[in-house]
Amino acid sequence: MAPWHDRAGFASALARHALSILIAAFAFPVASNAGDVPTFAVDASWPKQLPNNWILGQVGGITVDWQGHIWVIHRPRSLTDDEKGASLNPPRSKCCVSAPPVLEFDVDGNLLRSWGGPGQGYEWVGREHGIEVDERGFVWVGGNADNDNAILKFTLDGKFVAQIGKFAPSLGSNDTTQLGKPAETALDKEANEIYVADGYGNRRVIVFDATTLAYKRHWGAYGNKPNDDKQAPYDPKAPVAQQFGNPVHCVKLANDGLVYVCDRINNRIQVFRKDGGFVKEFFFEKNTLGNGAVWDIAIWPDPKQTYLLSADGENNEIRVIKREDGSVVGSFGHNGRNAGQFHWVHAMAIDARGNVYTAEVDTGKRIQKFKLTSDALK
Repeated sequence: MAPWHDRAGFASALARHALSILIAAFAFPVASNAGDVPTFAVDASWPKQLPNNWILGQVGGITVDWQGHIWVIHRPRSLTDDEKGASLNPPRSKCCVSAPPVLEFDVDGNLLRSWGGPGQGYEWVGREHGIEVDERGFVWVGGNADNDNAILKFTLDGKFVAQIGKFAPSLGSNDTTQLGKPAETALDKEANEIYVADGYGNRRVIVFDATTLAYKRHWGAYGNKPNDDKQAPYDPKAPVAQQFGNPVHCVKLANDGLVYVCDRINNRIQVFRKDGGFVKEFFFEKNTLGNGAVWDIAIWPDPKQTYLLSADGENNEIRVIKREDGSVVGSFGHNGRNAGQFHWVHAMAIDARGNVYTAEVDTGKRIQKFKLTSDALK
């Protein structure tokens, strides 16, 4: 066969092959990025400058309400004299004055309202820790100072409604009337119950009626009865702890009825049913000492709630975890003070758009916003 006949045959075959690829591409389209692992970029412009020469101290809690508004509770008493110089007598400097403890922002970082601190008819916490907002229009706040053994309930405008527990010495992990420096709360809308991660003093999750505040149930690690026996320091080589360590730092509820609890010092998340029945546990960075590797959890807002995001204030990163099996599929953040970095990332929340909001304590003293950059909400 002549050479040009070979070239013609080759060209014809190549054209047919290209056509078949094109047809296949239309018949079987390449998979889109739907269902991607969540990835993020910091929004360094969020929030906007606070009014009234205000400044934030350590941020003890952050949450997103049903409207997509971001609520923060910070610690005015954590500010140093140079940070609150304008409030000294005489003023030391032009800036600054502490903001009120509770602040509400919109998604763009505008301050919507603020309140908090001592008031008539109630005692304010000694060190602010944890905030939750329910769809009935109530704000729940707590503290972790020595006698902060109560949860306070307010209206959205800061009017005191009621409290669980007392500002008095703790009565232990099996008392049903008193708390033990609670760290965080979560609301079950359908059951009208409030779950408390209790906490820095006690070693349990405890549940109350959100309206009557009546005690419902409580449990410790593995769903067992908690005790307050002295524990040895965490050792990654030792047998797994059968009790929660202090603090029991977070509690979160998924739509399928699973309850996720941060056992911070023991570097684990324990998973329960709502009745306290133990389901499973996940360990992370088991060699982490100090303040532990599991500080907070936020549940991803896709229909299946596919992921958990977990804040790690000792390693200063946020892990992206498959909720089904606890496998780590991503992370972001790094120890530091630049935008997008963390120093003691303490609490976090996610809105319906996949924006992540973080809160820092110790000398971090700030809140940050991270925008979703992947297609992970389908």
